[in-house]
Amino acid sequence: MLAACALWTRGDPPLVMHLDCHESDYPHVIALFRRNGHWGAISKTNGAPLRYRDPIYRTLRELALTYFHEYSNKRGHKTLRSYSLPFDLRRVELAEWVTSEKSCWKTHDRLADLRHYPLISRRQERLLAKRDGFERRAGKLVEYPAPKKR
Repeated sequence: MLAACALWTRGDPPLVMHLDCHESDYPHVIALFRRNGHWGAISKTNGAPLRYRDPIYRTLRELALTYFHEYSNKRGHKTLRSYSLPFDLRRVELAEWVTSEKSCWKTHDRLADLRHYPLISRRQERLLAKRDGFERRAGKLVEYPAPKKR
């Protein structure tokens, strides 16, 4: 939401995409922008993989697929399953997502209710390999580690 607001102040529409996943994981929202007809995204998480994407993707599906391999649960299962079309946050009251001091769950619920498009088929889902140990360790890199207990 913060990234969408920042893009809006720069003259871009505040567009977001909802990435949905298997029930064993948490969905994610990314802020979208276009440059020269290509899609890019800004996403903020503590972990390294689900972050910024350069505006080089021709379609939203192509962009969403760039999050596929890194989007996994703690057991190493790849969990990303679908994506929504862009949602323009100008359709939501400002107090609900710009100036709210609370979490934006009401807005998130609207995004989760959007029509989603599958990234993989059921047959492909059955063929997915788990992330190996090296990938799982790399996926644990965080920008802000938990404070050390005394």
